[in-house]
Amino acid sequence: MDAAFTAEQDGIRRTLREILGKRCGPDEVKAAVRTAAGHDRELWQQLSRQLGLPGIAVAEEYGGVGCTPADLALACEETGRALLPSPLLATAVLCAPLIAALGTEAQRSALLPPLASGGLTAALAVPGPVLATALALTGEDATGQWSGGGRAGGIQARPAPAGDGWRLYGEAAQVLDGHSAPLLLVPAHTGGFACSRTLLFLVREDAPGLVRSRQAVLDETRPQALIQLRDVSAELLGDPGADPGAQAGERGREPGVPAALAATGRTASAVLAAEAVGAADQALARTVEYVRQREQFGRAIGSFQAVKHRLADLYVQVQAARSAAYYAAWDPDQGGLALAQALEALRMTAGEAIQLHGGIGFTWEHDAHLYFKRAASDELLFGPVHRLRAHAADRAGLFAPAPSSASATPTPGTPAAPGSAPTAAAAAASPPAHEKVAV
Repeated sequence: MDAAFTAEQDGIRRTLREILGKRCGPDEVKAAVRTAAGHDRELWQQLSRQLGLPGIAVAEEYGGVGCTPADLALACEETGRALLPSPLLATAVLCAPLIAALGTEAQRSALLPPLASGGLTAALAVPGPVLATALALTGEDATGQWSGGGRAGGIQARPAPAGDGWRLYGEAAQVLDGHSAPLLLVPAHTGGFACSRTLLFLVREDAPGLVRSRQAVLDETRPQALIQLRDVSAELLGDPGADPGAQAGERGREPGVPAALAATGRTASAVLAAEAVGAADQALARTVEYVRQREQFGRAIGSFQAVKHRLADLYVQVQAARSAAYYAAWDPDQGGLALAQALEALRMTAGEAIQLHGGIGFTWEHDAHLYFKRAASDELLFGPVHRLRAHAADRAGLFAPAPSSASATPTPGTPAAPGSAPTAAAAAASPPAHEKVAV
């Protein structure tokens, strides 16, 4: 593995840092998130034209730059450093890969070029509280229980009465960038409860019956919306003719959508890890700069040994998270662990930044709270950290039961073999701890 960056990658990072340094300071971020779009449209167009930012990982045949997801992750490290409010995550990281994986050739040709150029943005209409489950970051759910599972709740789909397209009804809350994206990618259930399966549909912003309202959120750089669909016309993402069981009510298409969502989640976790590392690194840099200037008892507080130790611990944690994020950019299968480490590093760094800024740092309006809110919001949306690690451990089989040489269940009272796990029968035969009598 060659860990060195190419000249092109260094050029993208350097150019992106220069642009964001001039156009995306803390004051500009606070002003941009309070606009109707939730981001600076002019800056978004500049990043799209000069760097092709939303199309970095889109194939050249569809108007993209044709780079790898690793290049997108490196770019997002810089956007995370500036806490850039933009539709990049929803459009380029979540929606574009799903359209490329599941869409027909006509759909890819019609949608990917404007997405890659920044002229069109998209949002994945998955409720925020279950986004991590839908992307298989914290658990596997091939049945679609995260979006209703065919029962009450979620979004339901049925064929249009005239046989031309589909009709959707239901709602999804806390949808990332759902208030402003002209294109929505909507997971919905069809087939009724007995044969329910999850499919993806395309919904345009001008569809009758579509109601969107922006919601109040902790981190304003991640705008979210409530999406309500009231008998909305939609287009199936993919070719219905390629699924022989689609009209018969079978589960022919079901494995494709969860697999595509899980693949998208692996790439997204690597990108999010890099983004969190950039934010943590900048929060640490701003804190180091502050403790060099802030004086107490006639000397800079950064000269105190206790402060030095705390900053050194943060530096080690951020650098370890950066190494994990870079490795995940090369091997997205490691994205879950990298994301857990990066989110933990961001949370610890943001918390220490508030502490080390002293009384001014505790004011809600201070810039340090931008990083604190990003840390808390990302862990709510894509974590929490312990579930990310637990799922990664399950996938790796770290806690799988050891194979036992005995085929029969031991009888009560018979000592188990050394190192063997107790069976359910043996556990039932033994009285609970609180019923045992000490002798």
